[in-house]
Amino acid sequence: MNTILSRIRSPLDLRPLSLEQLHQLAAEIRQRCIDVVGRNGGHLASNLGVAELTLALHRVFDFRTDRLLWDVGHQAYVHKLLTGRNERFDTLRCAGGISGFPSRHESEYDLFDVGHAGTSIATAVGMARGDEALGRDARVVALIGDASIVNGVAFEGLNQAGTLKRQFLVVLNDNSMGIARTQGAFASNLAKFRMSHLYEEVKHQVKAALESVPVVGQGVLGMLDHLKEGIKATVSPHQIFEQMGFQYMGPVDGHDLKHLIELLELIKDVKHPILLHVHTEKGRGCDFASDDPCAFHSPSKFKIEGDQVVLQKTERKSWTTAFADAFARLAADDPRLFVLTAAMPDGTGVAKVRKTLAERCLDCGIAESCTVDIAAGMARSGLRPIAAIYSTFLQRAFDQVFQEVVLQQLPVIFCIDRAGLVGGDGAVHHGYLDITYLRGFQNMVLLAPADEAELNEALRFALTLETPSAIRYPRDQVPVPYDACPPFELGRARVMRDGPDATILAYGTQVGFALEAAAALADEDIYARVVNARFAKPLDEAMITAALAGGRPVVTVEDHSLAGGFGAAVLEKANELGLATQQLLRLGLAENTFYKHGARGGQLAEAGIDAAGIAAAVRRLVLASRASVLLSPPASTTIGPLPQVI
Repeated sequence: MNTILSRIRSPLDLRPLSLEQLHQLAAEIRQRCIDVVGRNGGHLASNLGVAELTLALHRVFDFRTDRLLWDVGHQAYVHKLLTGRNERFDTLRCAGGISGFPSRHESEYDLFDVGHAGTSIATAVGMARGDEALGRDARVVALIGDASIVNGVAFEGLNQAGTLKRQFLVVLNDNSMGIARTQGAFASNLAKFRMSHLYEEVKHQVKAALESVPVVGQGVLGMLDHLKEGIKATVSPHQIFEQMGFQYMGPVDGHDLKHLIELLELIKDVKHPILLHVHTEKGRGCDFASDDPCAFHSPSKFKIEGDQVVLQKTERKSWTTAFADAFARLAADDPRLFVLTAAMPDGTGVAKVRKTLAERCLDCGIAESCTVDIAAGMARSGLRPIAAIYSTFLQRAFDQVFQEVVLQQLPVIFCIDRAGLVGGDGAVHHGYLDITYLRGFQNMVLLAPADEAELNEALRFALTLETPSAIRYPRDQVPVPYDACPPFELGRARVMRDGPDATILAYGTQVGFALEAAAALADEDIYARVVNARFAKPLDEAMITAALAGGRPVVTVEDHSLAGGFGAAVLEKANELGLATQQLLRLGLAENTFYKHGARGGQLAEAGIDAAGIAAAVRRLVLASRASVLLSPPASTTIGPLPQVI
């Protein structure tokens, strides 16, 4: 089909298009996004909302030399389609295909691999100062939206940007939402701006200005100063952006393509910082996405059947849903229980809890550090708060976890969703460091359940502690329960299967893969003991001693980095206990590898921590051990006695 989009090879191809053709292109882009996300999953509603805005930016600026910094980055699909990636867009989020986020390896138009919120303004300030120092005359645009502006780092960036004495444009894409409804007082203030009639006033004055300005540049400065009085007549002169050194303009209609182009042409060369407040509709042009932008922020694969949208579903529930169900059960018996999240109510299960226990839930917006501090305050007041945060995002609150929780020895429970490999979101979202950065904290208890029953027991156990704790689980479906689940006991492991030839020490969801591996190896007359470690801190010393004392191969398995992870903890404990570790092999995520986007199953296989990878490692070690025994039998070939584990 000979569409306008099919003829776009770079943003330069936008220049000769008429306004009517640009509107047609926006419609084609929206349909392309709906089709591909329907097949592959991905971020839909936010990208549908920025079609006109992205077109206008690429029409006015030349981002081969000018700078475009994306915030979060999940709203960059339109940008990808305009910058030479339409032909490969069907591979979005697939192994070997296009990333769901900006990627330096894909295009010269992508300056950073970005997937966290609040960063665009600060990195843009850095590029602006860098270009200035090196004598480059490059315009700089930072696009921030989906509620990222409420992030603390964003405000730190604004504070720095306000000191610049050069061109610097921040485009605030205000769609009234982040991943969920935007939270907080600042969000409410933006809503008041949107309710004003400022847009029509600015539009009228800009149109008049353009008619009388032959050259755009320094000459526009006086025009903008003149407009300032009109702006302040509608909005309080004390609004925060102007106090931080920005010329504030807006809010303007982010779907009025003609006006956006006019306005950007007017302000693109102004030699001081400007913040352009653009109001867009999340899910624009797609009824089901605009009606429920939360559900279609990042949907799984879906099909459109007549008037119905059918989301792909699995037979088993997700770990996220299992957490929500477990919380609801426990909260019914414990009035102290409270759950917090940082702008991820759907992704952490808090949205489900909120339907029946709204008074026990708090969404703090894109502010992980603040969320942890609020949880600490709640714990200090006598509540038992659970901070439900993705592993990759909890990294942003490292200092608060220590200063306000660990140092105070407060019983905050961190429920860490998306721990380990996350599939299509790829490197920017993998949760591969939480064990590393948490197990160094004094008296922190680290747990990982193997199935839903263990998740329930892990939460129940964490509520008995008077110290901080963290429970990790992946973005995946919960496995079929293995057997009856005994209660958790501090630092005690659980033997799931016995065997004399090797021991597999598995942490969390890798228990299931370890059991599969052991079953497959039994068909080859290799019999492995499988131990569900349950704890990465404190470790079960009796379990480690029993595994290593007999001289048989021992394999640790975790969906986490090998650097500082569960296997490293076992190795350190073995050294402390004076145990030989020559036969200890650690399986996990390689230290210097960025695992790219694709199916989670493929990523697990690449890392060698699925059933086949575990079986291959154990097989290799056992066969080598048997060969060694034939050449030089050891004094004792019996494995150590089982510890008294549950």
